[in-house]
Amino acid sequence: MRTKYIILKNYLSNLLLLVFLSLPVFANAQVLTPADSLKADSLRIKALKAKAPVENINQQYDFGDLLRNVFNPKKKADTLHKRSGITVVPNIAANPTIGAQIGIKAVVGKKLGNDPKTLLSVAATSASITSKGIIYFYLNHNIFTPGNKWNLQGNMVVAKTVTPDHGLGIGQGIEGGSAAEKVLANPGHKGYAIHSYYYNIREKVYKEVAEGLFVGAGLSFEIRRNITNKDTTNNATPSSVYNNEHGFPQDHYAADGFLFNIAYTTRDNPNRAYKGIYFDAGVRINQTWIGSTKNSVQVTTDFRKYVSLSDISPETVLAFWNWGSYLVTGNVPYLELPGTARDGTSRSGRGYTSQYFKGTQFNDTEVEFRFPILKNKFISGVTFASMQTANDEHGTKLFQVFQPGYGAGLRVLFNKATRTNLALDYAFGKYGNKGFFLNLNESF
Repeated sequence: MRTKYIILKNYLSNLLLLVFLSLPVFANAQVLTPADSLKADSLRIKALKAKAPVENINQQYDFGDLLRNVFNPKKKADTLHKRSGITVVPNIAANPTIGAQIGIKAVVGKKLGNDPKTLLSVAATSASITSKGIIYFYLNHNIFTPGNKWNLQGNMVVAKTVTPDHGLGIGQGIEGGSAAEKVLANPGHKGYAIHSYYYNIREKVYKEVAEGLFVGAGLSFEIRRNITNKDTTNNATPSSVYNNEHGFPQDHYAADGFLFNIAYTTRDNPNRAYKGIYFDAGVRINQTWIGSTKNSVQVTTDFRKYVSLSDISPETVLAFWNWGSYLVTGNVPYLELPGTARDGTSRSGRGYTSQYFKGTQFNDTEVEFRFPILKNKFISGVTFASMQTANDEHGTKLFQVFQPGYGAGLRVLFNKATRTNLALDYAFGKYGNKGFFLNLNESF
């Protein structure tokens, strides 16, 4: 009897130790156990290995399943068959920058070739109109050739835009200074609407030089025409002050430059990663001889880390993101300055309108906790927080002042084959900022 008690005691102690250490592979743990319990523990380890976490989309429920159940309830579930990687949906979106948006959007995801290491290639196109008079068309892609030998990233945008302007900097007021300096700092956070026509063509080509490591180069042409503001001549708005001080025309500009990047990725899916990292660092060199209004050199960094917190439910993820852009030399047009939602997908800094904060130096750090709500993964939830910082032209340095944002949201699984989901977030910021954000896929 005492022997059984000792065996049970040792077994429970070992089990608690394993749980505490959270080791996913129990076979590597060297634990002293009585000889007569070794066989039982070995069998138990094999059983745990047999239940190793593997995403099973056949047990998930997405928007396609919902449509089948509504319109053809007698049809058997087709989840055992290969699902299409194409998602076509109404492009319904909303946020404080654009207002309410309606249009149509198509997203496609596919692995090219038969190499299991090849990363998922994705592309999207959309045409939409918003309640604030914005008309937007884009086509973008992120393609990995078989074996990840090459990675092609690019986009094309044609748009009639309305950009809210809240001044330069991180929201700091200034003491003293000229009237123009106070207009540029905009301590009252007054909003100005800048109307323009926007055209962008960007293409980068990356070559894999080691597993997951890419080097690349490309070109980007960003052009704005027919820029109109409330007052563009008498230093009455932040943009007119900036343009006058830095020698930019008030009604047009071009930011055309060369792109040089290095990227490293181990994330398992670009739409909604469960694990891995993504890092991209780049240099942008705008040159007047290829059409840019001014010369400039900028450095950008983008780092993302994903940690799955559950083997049974790998969708439970803690995600981190840091994005920054830093002017090294020269001058950048006012509407091309880095700032809130000026990352590649315009998703950073939820809680504020686009470019609410901006400067020649800008950095945003975000953390997000993602978790499934329904067992079939149709509905998930997120909570998130961000901290933005920027410099200004009145003495505030980068990382000296931070502005927070935070919120929570829901996710609806649209296409389980590509992990495409509908994101519905409500976020809060300072100075009375808050708003509803609706998009396809995660913010990062």
